[in-house]
Amino acid sequence: MPGKNFLGTYGLTADEIGDLLEAAQHYSAVNNDSALLPLSVLRGKMLALLFFEPSTRTKLSFERAARNLGGEVVELQTGASSVVKGESVLDTARTLQAMGVDALVVRHAAAGVPLFLARSLDIPVINAGDGAHEHPTQTLLDLLTIRQEFGRLEGLTVLLLGDIRHSRVARSNLYAMRACGMRVRLAGPPTLVPEEMTSLGAELASDLDSSLREADVVYVLRIQHERQQGGMLPSLTEYRSLYGIDERRLALLADRAIIMHPGPINIGVELTAAAYASARSRVLRQVNNGVAVRMAVLHHLLGTGQEFDS
Repeated sequence: MPGKNFLGTYGLTADEIGDLLEAAQHYSAVNNDSALLPLSVLRGKMLALLFFEPSTRTKLSFERAARNLGGEVVELQTGASSVVKGESVLDTARTLQAMGVDALVVRHAAAGVPLFLARSLDIPVINAGDGAHEHPTQTLLDLLTIRQEFGRLEGLTVLLLGDIRHSRVARSNLYAMRACGMRVRLAGPPTLVPEEMTSLGAELASDLDSSLREADVVYVLRIQHERQQGGMLPSLTEYRSLYGIDERRLALLADRAIIMHPGPINIGVELTAAAYASARSRVLRQVNNGVAVRMAVLHHLLGTGQEFDS
């Protein structure tokens, strides 16, 4: 993984991604044996969580990852901090650095904030999601889940379905999946599927049912009400009818195909309850893999130098 920060998947090579996935697979096995935890990889290190947007899975898994590696965690409650008094994000980050934190995990509604902080700080910055730009650790846990299922990434076909325009997950996944030799198709309401993403190697699905039949992975994206602007989204009833994964569409999938979703899920809109609970769903495995992936990233950025803690 190049550099001292982890800001996105854009520009990562298949080998760099593979190295992180190998480390994550190692930690996935370690996490199954509580007698081995905590490790000593981050002993004496402190991770600061700076989240300006709501988060459950990402924030908790970073906290768990740091503690599993033997590190300490401090979480800044932005609603109860000097941010509400007008302190800038940079001033807040510099304050945390001055207090001795060793790395900063940042989520912000504005694209580019993690990069801005990385250029201004001496400690590593990890992007936990910035606007509609990138969410690189989500992509790593997605790729780990897919590789565990199929034993490989290259040559697989992934259908990204839903609100692609506003999805940082879609962008990070597209960059990394193409780097790993995967075929990526895009489907959803035309207003929410930017044609310019074809310049990054994605294909536009002309027929949803046909694309579902050909997909190894159906990756369903959340309808992001908080990022929507008027007129871009059909009614939820219409969306469910045209693009929701229900029992009929579930039956179209190949025997090998799996369903994924980054969460949180709008049950009954993007996925029916039956689809979410089906044997094809890998949503909970994604959540489980989030801890191991974030352990791998923290090890690469802050680890004490050993290949793996045993």
